[in-house]
Amino acid sequence: MKKYSTNIVFIILMGFLMSYADENVQSPLDFTMTSIEGEDIDLSIYKGKVVLIVNVASKCGFTSQYEGLQSLYETYKDQGLVILGFPANNFLGQEPGSNEEIQQFCSVNYGVTFPMFAKISVKGKDQHPLYTCLTDKSAHDFGGGIKWNFTKFLIGKDGTIKARFEPKTKPEDDKVISAVEKELNPIRL
Repeated sequence: MKKYSTNIVFIILMGFLMSYADENVQSPLDFTMTSIEGEDIDLSIYKGKVVLIVNVASKCGFTSQYEGLQSLYETYKDQGLVILGFPANNFLGQEPGSNEEIQQFCSVNYGVTFPMFAKISVKGKDQHPLYTCLTDKSAHDFGGGIKWNFTKFLIGKDGTIKARFEPKTKPEDDKVISAVEKELNPIRL
């Protein structure tokens, strides 16, 4: 009987600890970031929306993906999709410009209207905590280092990471569109 009671206490304690741990897992939407215009933006304003977070660069072989990102945004923004662009200069100096220069480049060349943020570091010793959260292998199934510009993380309406797309996967790829549509219109039982 004593062993049975000990097992019950252990199971209850583990359940409590697991639920406590789940509540303390940080969401990518728990951060306050600086917009490209210099304003502090609490990313929690995007909770309840589907969010695609992308590290971007202006002088990269994948820079033309801005066009696909803007098209994806225009197609799905009224259904609740938000794309957040985070310029980063971590890969061969492919984002050397100032925030003002980056904003001008995106506007003039690609007509970008989705939210853009101030330049940050997405890897290394100076990695921004947002990207530490996004790449944390122990916190979710989509962790791992950022390999290059235009890595994409899909965040569901509940604030959890639902998918990751590597740089070669274009925003117009069926895998991206399918995942976005699934999060925008989840099947309810």
